[in-house]
Amino acid sequence: MPEPAFSSGLIVAFFGLGYLLGSVPFGLVLARLAGYGDIREIGSRNIGATNVLRTGNRPLALATLVLDGGKGGAAVFIAGFSSDAASLAATAGVAAVVGHNFPVWLGFKGGKGVATTLGTFLVMAWPVGLAVCATWVAVAALFRMSSLAGIVSLNLAPVCAWFLLAPPDRTAIALAAATLGILALVRHRANIRRILAGEEPKIRIAD
Repeated sequence: MPEPAFSSGLIVAFFGLGYLLGSVPFGLVLARLAGYGDIREIGSRNIGATNVLRTGNRPLALATLVLDGGKGGAAVFIAGFSSDAASLAATAGVAAVVGHNFPVWLGFKGGKGVATTLGTFLVMAWPVGLAVCATWVAVAALFRMSSLAGIVSLNLAPVCAWFLLAPPDRTAIALAAATLGILALVRHRANIRRILAGEEPKIRIAD
């Protein structure tokens, strides 16, 4: 059974909602509240959980991870109240990641969207979300590089969606996953160069 058609106004509205939710810079806000100042002035200068972890405050990094993931999940959840169609939820989820990566409040200079993408998948299609999370954990444990784990897991997501889901959801979610995988590659360009040069920082397992 094909998905219902939506008006352009509804699609724009949910894209806008997803973008606004995604653009809330939780890492920046939490770091300032915790007394670390502007998180964009340390480490990778990123607003995501990995850079917050460089403050040495693991609970704060975990809170950032959960909240950043929650932005994508919330966008998808709210869209689900309007329609059961996966395409509308996927639109809101993709928009949340775009908002995190390019927040208007920070001059369109945001994070890299891994946590927000994972949250989107977990709510939009939990089997895909779990598969992507498991891939992230496996790659991170093997190579101890957060960036590599994000790149690999997000770019395997379309394959997971195609094989784990049934029509008609499969097509919409696989396309959304492919879009987010490409966006992850674009946002991790510098990381990819460092990985190839053997210069990418590794996750610190212990102090």
